Amino acid sequence: MFRWLLTKIARRMNPDFTIDKDVSGSMIRSYAWTMGKWWVRSWLLILRGRYPRMLFLGPGVRISHLKNVQLGRFVRIHEGALLSGLGRKKLTIGEYTRIGAYSRVVISETFDNPGEYISIGKRVGIHDFAHIGGGGGVEIGDDTIIGAYFSCHPEGHIFDDPSKPIRLQGLSRKGIKIGKGCWIGAKVTILDGVEIGDNSVIAAGAVVTQSFPKDSIIAGVPAKLIRTISSADSLQ
Repeated sequence: MFRWLLTKIARRMNPDFTIDKDVSGSMIRSYAWTMGKWWVRSWLLILRGRYPRMLFLGPGVRISHLKNVQLGRFVRIHEGALLSGLGRKKLTIGEYTRIGAYSRVVISETFDNPGEYISIGKRVGIHDFAHIGGGGGVEIGDDTIIGAYFSCHPEGHIFDDPSKPIRLQGLSRKGIKIGKGCWIGAKVTILDGVEIGDNSVIAAGAVVTQSFPKDSIIAGVPAKLIRTISSADSLQ
């Protein structure tokens, strides 16, 4: 039964999903037991005035400024992650999205100049130890997958006046937009003002300081265009 149920749920994200024959029934039952506990844990949000919709929260997950946080169905937040909705607009996470363990998805941490928003689409996979800020606003499109230690910073410090400490010179905020269906490798850093087009690939360890159009393959420090994905690539 657990095998059938897991397959049915997973096929809402991937119609071709099947459970490998080497995955034993005990492995599936163990996973189902864990997800069951995570689902029960989400019901504690009722004490804070929210009704969870098939939400799965790992141990040690923290959600602050909950009224400004909107979570879709079948969202999984893994252990130790922090979500904060302190901002001018909302922190939204679309259905079937995964936030990895010990990640920080935080619009801002200040009351005098709060950040804008964070919008994460549907069926997005973000691996462990990600740091996503929302100072100038962040958008991540549907079906994008992101490796561990991802870092996203939609703001920068102004440093034009040498007579003042940099921390007192204010911030510039342009925002970051990542398109749909992208693949972002481990330890990628994306800086303020960058837009990444749909279906792009960013190599592990890249530092992205400029925008790139759709179908781009990007790598390096600072990141540069390696080549463009063409329709011919998919036929090979």
